[in-house]
Amino acid sequence: MSSSLTARERVRAELTREITDVARRQLAVDGASGLSLRAVAREMGMASSAIYRYFPSRDDLLTALIIDGYNAVGEAVENADAAVSREDHEGRWMAVCHAVRDWALAHPHEYALLYGSPVPGYRAPQDTVPAALRDTVVYGRIVSDAHRAGALNPPGPHPPAPPSFHEDAARVRELMPGVPDDVIIRGLIAWTGLFGWVNFELFGQFDNVIIDLASAFDHAMRRHAHTLGLSA
Repeated sequence: MSSSLTARERVRAELTREITDVARRQLAVDGASGLSLRAVAREMGMASSAIYRYFPSRDDLLTALIIDGYNAVGEAVENADAAVSREDHEGRWMAVCHAVRDWALAHPHEYALLYGSPVPGYRAPQDTVPAALRDTVVYGRIVSDAHRAGALNPPGPHPPAPPSFHEDAARVRELMPGVPDDVIIRGLIAWTGLFGWVNFELFGQFDNVIIDLASAFDHAMRRHAHTLGLSA
């Protein structure tokens, strides 16, 4: 914490951090829909009126938790990508995939808040967007780097993207500069395949079906890399 902060600012920052820590523990017990400012205040020994000076509503607290969660998974993805050679595009993809899965398994309730069922009555503000895009920016950079290097070699003939996808691709291209529509749609298939697998694993759809989940995940992500054209 910066030494330039005043004593009051340091106390406020510490209390804010403590409130969000308690709220994360509450997520594990009651889920996002059961999050309560009054319950958080009670656990901290604060008056209910005091906690509203830090978070005026439950939605403000949810937003803080969501931004913290997106930043945490984004940081994990950024660190994983940075540890791999820039020319090893498949290795970067695999590192990113494992970073997402590892973070989700270590923080299941926070992951559920980010990627699970929407919280009734809550609408995420634009404030959450920069944090939410951190991991996607890394992924888009991997695809763009591979395309620019001529390292994308998709297997065999495949159906082209529908003409109606062109306008959608233009929006996605902001995160994958210079990448053609067909690569973008394959990239989306791979990226959503990653989160689809993690969701199935985390929320129990693979229970009593897949025993060696780690090996199956690794293989599935390599198959996605192959479809995208990242594999040799």
